[in-house]
Amino acid sequence: MKRTAATLIFCLVALAAFAAKPYFEFSPKTKDAYKKAISLRFKEASSLLEQVKSEEPDNVMPYFVENYIDFLKIYIDEDYNEFQAWEKRKDARMEKLKNGDKSSPYYLLTQAEMRLQWAVVKAKFEEYAGAANQVRKAFDALDDNQKKFPDFVPNKKSLGILHSLVGATPPNYRWALKAVGMSGTIEQGRKEIEEVLEYAKHNDFLFEEETIIMYSLLILHLGNESEASWKIIRSPQLDPRTNPLICFAQASVAIHTGKADDAINILKNRPKGRQYHSFHYLDYLLGLCKLYKGDSDAAFYLNKYVINFRGRNYIKECYQRLAWTELLKGSETGYFNYMEKAKTRGSDSIDGDAKALKAAENREKPNPILLKARLRFDGGYKKDANSILEQAGIASFSSKKDILEFHYRKGRILQSMKKNTAALEEFDTTIEKGRNESYYFACNAALQAGIIKEQQGDCSTALRYYDKALSMKPDEYKNSLHGKAKAGKDRCQ
Repeated sequence: MKRTAATLIFCLVALAAFAAKPYFEFSPKTKDAYKKAISLRFKEASSLLEQVKSEEPDNVMPYFVENYIDFLKIYIDEDYNEFQAWEKRKDARMEKLKNGDKSSPYYLLTQAEMRLQWAVVKAKFEEYAGAANQVRKAFDALDDNQKKFPDFVPNKKSLGILHSLVGATPPNYRWALKAVGMSGTIEQGRKEIEEVLEYAKHNDFLFEEETIIMYSLLILHLGNESEASWKIIRSPQLDPRTNPLICFAQASVAIHTGKADDAINILKNRPKGRQYHSFHYLDYLLGLCKLYKGDSDAAFYLNKYVINFRGRNYIKECYQRLAWTELLKGSETGYFNYMEKAKTRGSDSIDGDAKALKAAENREKPNPILLKARLRFDGGYKKDANSILEQAGIASFSSKKDILEFHYRKGRILQSMKKNTAALEEFDTTIEKGRNESYYFACNAALQAGIIKEQQGDCSTALRYYDKALSMKPDEYKNSLHGKAKAGKDRCQ
């Protein structure tokens, strides 16, 4: 009798242990919570996740989705105190995931994704060593997961991005990646993401929106395919009217591809309401586009950003843009008043802010004609930009910097108008006159000349231009320009 009772107790304990085994599942409410999280509807997402935790106590997937909320909130707000508090919550969630079913393809994927999110935020707060360590661990987890589950499509989304980024790393740093077992090429990563997108065309794929955005940005920044990137980001699967993140992604690609009118339309129709988390950077983008176009209300939106945003990035750059609105109105006093503010607020950890701070400290004042031409060009109003420089002529400029910038701006405008022979002449002049200067004009002129030659199929000449770009060390945008030149070399080789 005692033996029978002991056996029964043992069976009940074993059954309970088996029933309580943590598992990974995107149940209907978990999926809905994920969709609300990436739409910045954080309160609704959190409420759903609490329901899932109560109704599906052994499902650990809610902890993975919950991390999206912290990641997006901290990335958008740039609140350092919240960033520090997140670490404890992240560690607790990671333990939940590690206790999940190790036979599931989501076991390593969810851990890797959390590490990548943590790495991105660490980099934003300039904790680069910690960020690099998290990226390495994420790469290892994704690589192992790919070997275990080669047909598991979600894994290729992030692994493809990492392979591409490794491939875009400058040669003098790539040895360090190889030393820790990280390898990959831009083409390899691109192919993996394309496989994911092809799968999503024929299957219900939860991460489709993420993947489309990532692919669009990949081919824009590493593939130099601006029109293809714009076409992809305008996919019917992405609705900027219901998701601020999609609005941000579409507007960013529009701005990078010289489509200020499109960006203005997207940003003016962005989702509004208390259900969405505040995303003040969208005000900055709208103000920037209106500045490109020459609209009188540009300063209104730029001021909204610096007044409401409590983070650290793009503050100095925004004050510089506000200063430009004053300069274009003919007010030097207004210009220098805003540039003084650029000295005291915000961080200088990103290129645009660092450049704004340097201009403020040196009391630099751009030539209004060149500034106006630059802004029109950046917004995609190339005929207006060309007309401004044609009417002014080279004789209107006397300083070495202004003459150099005139040739550079002229080359960029001619390039955008497909007048490549004339554009190359201007770029060659810029390289010759400015290769030993600290300005970025000559470095970017070499990069753009390389792009023209690559598009013409003359890869040997393109490589010489890319090498020229890499040989220059401008004070501004060096990392970005060198990264693009390296990507160009990889494509040609």
